[in-house]
Amino acid sequence: MALGKLQKVLISESLDPCCREILQAGGLRVQEKPGLSKEELLREIRDCDGLIVRSATKVTAEVLEAAERLKVVGRAGTGVDNVDVEAATRKGVLVMNTPTGNSLSAAELTCGMILCLARQIPQAAASMKEGKWDRKKYMGMELNGKTLAVLGLGRIGREVATRMQAFGMKTIGYDPIITPDVSATFGVEQLPLEQIWPRCDFITVHTPLLPSTTGLLNDSTFAKCRRGVQVVNCARGGIVDEGALLRALQSGQCGGAALDVFTQEPPKDRDLVNHPNVISCPHLGASTREAQSRCGKEIAMQIVDMATGKGLSGVVNGQALSKAFSPQTKPWIALARALGTVLCTVGKQMQGSVQVCTLGAPLKEAGSYLTPAAAAGMLAGGTQKEVTLVNATLLAQEAGLKVTATHSDVAPEPDSSTGLVQVSLQGTPQQVTGTVQGSTPVLRQINGATFKLPAPLSGPLLIYRAKASDSSALATLTGLLSKAGAQLLSYHSSSTVAGEQWSVVGLSAPLPSLGELKPRVTEIFQLHL
Repeated sequence: MALGKLQKVLISESLDPCCREILQAGGLRVQEKPGLSKEELLREIRDCDGLIVRSATKVTAEVLEAAERLKVVGRAGTGVDNVDVEAATRKGVLVMNTPTGNSLSAAELTCGMILCLARQIPQAAASMKEGKWDRKKYMGMELNGKTLAVLGLGRIGREVATRMQAFGMKTIGYDPIITPDVSATFGVEQLPLEQIWPRCDFITVHTPLLPSTTGLLNDSTFAKCRRGVQVVNCARGGIVDEGALLRALQSGQCGGAALDVFTQEPPKDRDLVNHPNVISCPHLGASTREAQSRCGKEIAMQIVDMATGKGLSGVVNGQALSKAFSPQTKPWIALARALGTVLCTVGKQMQGSVQVCTLGAPLKEAGSYLTPAAAAGMLAGGTQKEVTLVNATLLAQEAGLKVTATHSDVAPEPDSSTGLVQVSLQGTPQQVTGTVQGSTPVLRQINGATFKLPAPLSGPLLIYRAKASDSSALATLTGLLSKAGAQLLSYHSSSTVAGEQWSVVGLSAPLPSLGELKPRVTEIFQLHL
């Protein structure tokens, strides 16, 4: 996957013109075709390197399969539930979003919904347009002193909480990731869900749509709430069970609901929309000029940065790649990939547990991106079409390889100041160790045999193990190179273990055959790094 080689980007939904302008200024060809049918999208996507969507375009496994050149899907917004992230990952397609672009707009809409529920503003406005003057019917409530439960305390949830505190609301909440100490800094008391239901007057949800959050509000949870609880969903359709919500509204257990999102959009079943105590909008959370401009600008800049090799941000499924553009990390990623290839080649085994150990303080945070790099190296040359840092871990797991990472701050001399990477096949003696010298990945050790002068891991290589006392292999190799018109660029030999030593030979071109060498060595491999 050549991340920098982006040429053509399709924008399949209406976005601020700045999105197209930034992409074009970055040297990319842009096609804007909003409102494509599924069949039209399948045709248009075939020769595109990038796709930018909002929430309407469904980037399914079928679309991804049809996209022969696709390298990145950019979501101008937060949620990516309209993108089959697993299918994208499997194909090595990067998925990006703009997590901050519409946060304020979504938070402000949520606050507006809470106010509308409290004072029945939309219903009263509609009554006025019908020529009525019904002051008694639309008796509301003050927000001051009421308890608001915020489920999901990320960017949007915390913005809602702080704004509603200004109305005198007490804010409680739940989030499995944000710690209670952190939520306390913005005035939210975290509680278990079972303690939240009976305490709140209003509930607003701000979680992604996951198996664990689907139907978070259901018949059971509504039964535990105060009678007349008010519910707001400006996050994702499906977090609130729509059938359960309708039943709670009909029984009076739920006093009112404000919905900007639905399980099916637009909703075909109109029972909720038509209920007198429901306020609904057609998914307007990000529909402000400011949010659209911000999201369009951010996703365009992210894709241009990717295309020009400047960097990656907003990555959903390839966090390891965020480090891949750094000049400091590129050689280490190349090293881990090379070590994975060498280990797989020498070990002759493609199943089991592989451990990637980083040694030395400079590599303390490196496991996150070196582990998929090593996995990609082990899978190189296999049956997969293309193995990248995006899909390497998934494909390795499917191939029967479990790749894990460990770290130690202590690295042996002379590499204590730079660090070492060690890749081992657990339960076997197979282990390779390397480091980076300058910007060159080098091999330090193979199966316990140490190279006093580390061997560069790049280009066509010949790796063999032979008796230390027998130099005939090198003499034969010299003759073979002469016949093939190739050159010996480097030669490194290891320490002796059990009377044998390893040799790593850098070549100008691969040898057409190893037949003459095999009788003179214990084992021999040819690979290109």
